Parts: sequence; C-alpha cells; structure tokens
Amino acid sequence: MLVRSLKKLLFLIAVFTWEVSLAGDLVISDILCEHVRAPYGVDTRHPVFSWQLVSDVRGAGQSAYRVMVSDSEQRLSDEEGNMWDSGKVLSDESLGIEYAGKPLESGTRYYWKVKVWDKNDVAAEWSDTGVLQMGLLEQSDWGDSDWIALEVADEDEVLLPSSRMPVKKVMPLLKEPDLPQFRKEFSISDSSPIESAVMYISGLGNFVLSINGEKVGDNFLDPAWSRYDRSCQYVTFDVTDMLHAGKNAIGVRLGNGFLHIPRDKSRYKKLLNTFGFPMMRSKLIVKYMDGTSEVIDSDTSWKVSRSPVTFSSIYGGEDFDAGLDQKGWDSAGFDDSGWDNALRVDNSSVMRSQISPSLGVRRRFRPVEIYESQKGVYIYDFGQNAAGIVELRAKGKTGSRIEMRPGEYLTEDGLSNQNNSGKNYYFSYTLGSDEAETWSPASSYYGFRFVELRGAVPEGFPNPEGLPVVENLEMLHISNGSENVGSFQCSDKMFNDIFSLIDWSVRSNLSHVLTDCPHREKLGWLEVAHLMSNSIAYNFDIYRMYKGIILNMMDCRQPDGLVPNTAPEYAEFSSDFRDSPEWGSTAVILPWFLYKWYGDKSVLKDSYPMMAAYTDYLTERSEGHLLFHGLGDWYDLGPEHPGYSQLTERGLTPTAIYYHDLKIMEQTAELLGKINEAAGYASLAEEVRRAFNERFFNKEKGYYDKGSQTANAMPLYLGLVEETDKDGCMCQIISDIRSRGNSITSGDIGFSYLIRTLMSEGESELVFDMNCQSDRPGYGYQLKKGATSLTESWQALHTASHNHCMLGHLMEWLYGGIGGIRPDPESVAFKDFIVDSEPVGDITSASVSFRSPYGVISNDWKIEDDDLNQKITVPVGTRARVYLPASSSEKILVDRQPIADQTHIRYIGQEKGKSVFEIESGTYEIRVAVDR
Repeated sequence: MLVRSLKKLLFLIAVFTWEVSLAGDLVISDILCEHVRAPYGVDTRHPVFSWQLVSDVRGAGQSAYRVMVSDSEQRLSDEEGNMWDSGKVLSDESLGIEYAGKPLESGTRYYWKVKVWDKNDVAAEWSDTGVLQMGLLEQSDWGDSDWIALEVADEDEVLLPSSRMPVKKVMPLLKEPDLPQFRKEFSISDSSPIESAVMYISGLGNFVLSINGEKVGDNFLDPAWSRYDRSCQYVTFDVTDMLHAGKNAIGVRLGNGFLHIPRDKSRYKKLLNTFGFPMMRSKLIVKYMDGTSEVIDSDTSWKVSRSPVTFSSIYGGEDFDAGLDQKGWDSAGFDDSGWDNALRVDNSSVMRSQISPSLGVRRRFRPVEIYESQKGVYIYDFGQNAAGIVELRAKGKTGSRIEMRPGEYLTEDGLSNQNNSGKNYYFSYTLGSDEAETWSPASSYYGFRFVELRGAVPEGFPNPEGLPVVENLEMLHISNGSENVGSFQCSDKMFNDIFSLIDWSVRSNLSHVLTDCPHREKLGWLEVAHLMSNSIAYNFDIYRMYKGIILNMMDCRQPDGLVPNTAPEYAEFSSDFRDSPEWGSTAVILPWFLYKWYGDKSVLKDSYPMMAAYTDYLTERSEGHLLFHGLGDWYDLGPEHPGYSQLTERGLTPTAIYYHDLKIMEQTAELLGKINEAAGYASLAEEVRRAFNERFFNKEKGYYDKGSQTANAMPLYLGLVEETDKDGCMCQIISDIRSRGNSITSGDIGFSYLIRTLMSEGESELVFDMNCQSDRPGYGYQLKKGATSLTESWQALHTASHNHCMLGHLMEWLYGGIGGIRPDPESVAFKDFIVDSEPVGDITSASVSFRSPYGVISNDWKIEDDDLNQKITVPVGTRARVYLPASSSEKILVDRQPIADQTHIRYIGQEKGKSVFEIESGTYEIRVAVDR
C-alpha cells in the first residue's frame, strides 16, 4: 500500500514538473499594439493587440489568453485592468485582438500586458508591460493651437493638382516664400516633477523639431505625405527627458516638401503644386506628478524668422547658407527681439496621426573612389545606387559656396548624369565661418551613386587656388523605418546579387509612400504596391506603410469611385496615366493583402466603402463586362522602346484585374457578413469571366490573345481559365519562354503573375533558366551592365531610371521557390504555410528566414551526396505543410530517427512526386535520401 502511494506521489510530482516545464517553455514575446511595440499617436478608440510565442517544446500552442489594460503602470502591476480586462478567453488567436474596454481618451498614456495558457491549460508568465500613447482623436482636441507661418499664400498663388498646367506654362511666383524657423520659450514648474511631456506636431511640407537646442528624434522629411487640402498628418514625440524646470525653448524649421514646389527655372521640377506656403501646428502637453498639467499651443505668440535654408525643393535639392544661421536660436535665453510674431493660417484640412514609419538615415556609405574628372570637378563614387543625401564636412573661407550634384551614373565626359533622373538637382552649402563645419540636407533627397563636387577640393588633392577643403563627404541612405524581417542566401552568386539588386531598389523606394523612383518622380504609383506586395513583405514589415497608402487612397478617391493611379495625387495626369485599372485596383487588392498577410480584419471593415465604390466604378466603365482603358502591361519587352503594352492587348490586363477585384469583393463581403452583396459580386464575376474568355481566348490555338507570357499567366493565376484549357495555356507559356532562349517579355503588370504561375505549376526550373543568364535583358543583364539597384527597364536603358522597384517580382520566388516558404492560400497570416524547397539549376543550398506575424519561419537546406539535408523552424501556434522529395517515408529521417516515429508530424500523402507532411511548431532537422 505504501509502495503504491509512493509511486502515485512520484507520478504526480513528475506530471506537475512536466506541466511547469511546459508553462515555463511557453514565453510571450514581441507584444504589439497597432502593429507597433510602443505606439505613439494611436488614433483609434479600438486598437488591436497581438503577440508572439516562443517555446522549446514541439507542438506547443496557446489555448487561452487574457489582456489587461490600465491607465496606470502601478495598477497594471497590481493586476488591476481598470480600463479593460478581457478575462480568460478560450482561443488560440494571438493576432488582431480588438480593444473592448472603457473609452480611451485623447492624449492619454495607457499600459497593457497579456497572459496566455498553453494546450494543457497551464498559465505562462505575464508578458512585459506595453505602452500606448493616444493621439488626438477628435479635431476639437487640437483646441487653441493654430496653424502658423512666416508668409501666407494668396488665393491666386495656390495651385492644386486639379488645376495643374504643363510645367513650362506656369508662371513663376512674384516671390518665392522664405523658409521659416519658429521658436517658443516657456517655463516648466519646479513645484512637481514632470510625469510626461508629449509633443504633437505637423510641419508642412516637412519639419525639423528641436527642444533646448537638441533635435527631437532621428526623423527625416516628416510628416508623411498627403493631399494637404484634405488631410495633414502629425507626429507624436515623447519629450519628457528633454525638458527641465525653468526656461525651455522649442525650435521648428520647415521645408517645402510637396506642399509647395518652387518654380525656379534653374532647378528640376516634375510637377508644380502650391497647397500653401510652409506652415506648422503643434501642441505640447506637460503632465506633472501632482496631477496638474499645462499646454503649450502654436499660436501668434510664437516668434518666426527666415531660416538659413535658402532653397528647398523635393525635386530640385536644397541650399543652406551657414552665414544666416543664428546660433542658439532654438535655446532658452536667445534674443528674438528682431523676430516677427507668427502669422495665423486658415487650414481646415483633417488632422490625422502619421501611421507610416518615419524616414531616417539607415546606412552610411564612404566613397570607394575619389578622383578629378575635369579641372576643378571631383567625382565621389559611393559604390551603391541608393536613395540618400550627403553629409559634408568642410573647412574654408567664410562665404565660400560648395556645390554637390548627385547622379546615378556618369556622362561620357565624366560628369554626374541626371538626364533621366531629374535635372538640375543639387545640394549647396555656404560656409559660415573659417572653422570646419558639418552639414547634411533636411528637406530633400535623391537617388544616386556618384556626387560631382564643385567649389571645393577633396582633402589630399592639390589646391593652388585655396578653395575650401572637403575633409569628409558621405552618402547617407534614406529609407522608412519598416523593420527588416527576412534574409536570403543561396549557393549561387548571381541569385544573391539579384537579391541585392532588388533589395536596394525596394529600400530606396520605401519612402512615406512606395515610390516608383527616389529621384525623378518620388510619386506613389499604386500598381507597385499590390504587385510587389509579397516580394516586399518577405523582407520588411510593411503593415503600417501599406495602411498609410490605403488612407491616402481614401483621401484621393473621387465622387464617382475612381481611385487615381497615384496617391497622394499631386498631379492629375491625363487619360490612362490617371485611370488605369491595374493601378487603381490597389484600392481593392491592398486591404485584402493586409488581411491575408497580417491577419488584421479591421482594415477590411474600414476600407470596404472604398473597395466597393471603386469596383462599382469599373463596372460602370465596362462595356459588355470588358475594360479597354489603361496602360496595360507597362514596360513589357517588345520591339519598340518600352512604355504602353506591346505584346498583350491592352484590354486583357484591366479586365483580368477587374475580375480579380470582384472575387476579392465576394470574399470580403462574405467575411464581413454582407451575404447578399457577396452573392452579387460572385454572379458578376462569372459574367466577366465568360465575357473575358469569349473575347480573348483563341480556341483554335488554345491560348489567350497573341500568346504572350502575360496574356496566359494572368488568366491562369487569377482563375479565369476553363479547366480544360489550363494545360494548353501552360504549354504556351513554356513554349514562348523556351523559344525565346528563356527570355523574359512580361512587363510591370504581367511579370508578377508569370512568376506566381510558374511557381504554382511547379516550373521553378524554368524560372531559374530565365533568370540565370546575363546576355539577354533581365536581372543578370542589368548586373552585367554595372547596376547596383533594379533598373526601370529590363534592358537597363540609360534613357530610364536606374533605381525602380516595379520589376522586382523575382524576390517572391527567391523566398517562396528556392527558399520554399509560401503562405497557404486558404490560411491567414501564415497560421498554416507551405515549405517546398526547390533545388533548381546548380543551386545546392539556401538559407532563408522570414518573421511572420506568428514568429520566425526558417528553412535551411543543402544537397550533400545527393541527399537533402533540411532544417525547418515552425513558429508556435502554426503548422507547416512540408513537401519532401521522396516516394516513401522510409527514406526520411527527422533528428536521425524515422519520420514515422515522430509525434508532431503527420503524413498527408503524395503530391507531384513528393511526400507531404503536416508539421507542428518546433525546429526539425530532416534528411531525405532522394529518389535515384
């Protein structure tokens, strides 16, 4: 009896220890609110929470959660969720948990944490404490703060996009506005310590904020771009540590940005806008420990003067005269008696919190070569074409002017070539003293690799004329703060170089919007956002940036439902360049993408009116359910100079996209409980599919249109092809590619669908053959011509941009083909995903990692002695469907043991010559004896 009791006790101890071990192994990490670790300026009353879980135990998962929100960190520590306590919720969901507590208040800081229970109902430790700082939720919350300026534009000086004229016909302003700098001195009480100090600020076109002489944040060109006559974005800063008891001072400098494009004939301008002259609005809320508070608003009591920035243009560059710099202007005690009081500006635009990550300096490049190209002209080669600015350190005589002209490549006579990137663009700096000075621009950037230096001499070079000496000149790469979440490496150098080529073009165009290029236009051409969505999202967390694009589309939506090709719309381009369904359909595709990739359903709720209105607009424009307007397969590779679609009838791509929109609307409406609307979209989609096939399918030849790669790939991937015709269309794609020596012909629209079609049909070997060569236009060809970022044309033409990300779709295949990591089409946010490694061509190994919303997915594989060795990581709470090249499980070992002995792996069956398994969370080392 005693022995039995002891055995029972030992058993219970073992079980208890096992359960505690499981609970201890399940750890909460990366808690996010509104997809940010510590969000500032939250502008929704129902923010969403999410978290990731990690565990050393295979098959671990969550069975329940509890979210707690408090207005006090101490209350939260005491487990008092006085704002919201969800209680224990039985659910394995850890994404998009919507706040459902008491109303959240503007300008208030809240604290939150989460607890989870594992599959055995054992609780893990509480997460770390998260912070969320609310923005100003209502327009009235801005209270007494005014828009203020140095100068106010007259009505006849305002030039909105709707009234845009050809640049050459627009008369210059009688006087370009001076660029302002503002200051405000105020006192902080010493009767109680500061609990928090939060600054809400919008400075148009862009601002640099300082407090007590120190720059606030590392932000560049904030706020994010918008249609300023409709909305203006503000940025939120915690400045608690920058204030002190007694006198303090705020300083703000403004640039023109997209608010006003200077009309100087000597500088480049893609387009002309004047929404107004530079202006700012701010509110500083200081809260003390004793419960009191005070507010410092922007108003006419602020002082203003002309800044040392003598020219500021998003398109033309920036000039800075250090001789005009007033030392200490942004510090307390400065004598501003000679400054004017700021002017009040009428501006009724809606204020909204900036969602898109701020721009900033992400990397520094020192020159790889410096040489004298012509007498008195020096070239700095930084080795990489990227979006950026310069940082200059120079010493010389006071009043000396130094000019720096960036360019993507050089002219035949060795000068900076801006012929196809926007000419004339330059930075200039005028020395303010005889001492060494350091400067970098604050209101403009460009895409370049080379800098042409005039008016100075690089250190170490002969200087008989006694010109200023440049002690250092660096390129500072500018990109937004979208976090890097992916990595790719394989055994083939060319494909690693292609990865770098695409990656640098993406990094250079991750601006306040997804730009087409970082120099000539800097506009948010929308087709890139949806066509490159997967390619970019493998590498960067683009949720907030893409949500910002959606808000810009809402701003630009026309009364008839049209969403123009660019957002924000800074120019009403004519005809197809404003209204092309392949571009405007981003209004439908992008919200759906954010839901499918990141798992946030709220974006669909918010976007649905715009999505429905644009789909209705296309329906109104269609004739017999077909569309024939737009740019078509832009920049495809045909006999003429690239531009409008050459190889595919222009009606095919817009109608295919229209069908795609309808199918998305059907699914979205069903998901949101709009059952009747879902049925209507489904019915209309079937009519469009029927009309599409009647118009474009060549029954005699068994393929679409003229048989181009685009013409067949789009209907195949989007589900327009009849089942009996799929093989014929696929054969035509393969035949067309092979007959052209494995050449690419698809353009901006079609190439994305071509890559996806070849991947889904198991033709990765063909993708490899198309892209491993350098003697035909494509990625290898661009590398051979010396490109370091993706060029606008397949041919790397010097008549086009050399930093465009619109043809970067191969990135999706590098991760999803070679790397094998793909989302399950039926799942959301990679809760279920596919791992199907493809050792094609001469590639013998690859290492790919991607941080999904649930956690890091990785796949490292190598071919050794013809066997496949693979290490796969599956995040907690997810499952992977893994394809292994073996005809039976007997050829597969996991951790050196037969796969059949594994408890967290389930055999599914055979598919396309591979064994398919479902694998639960954990890390697995797999060896496959490949069929011989």
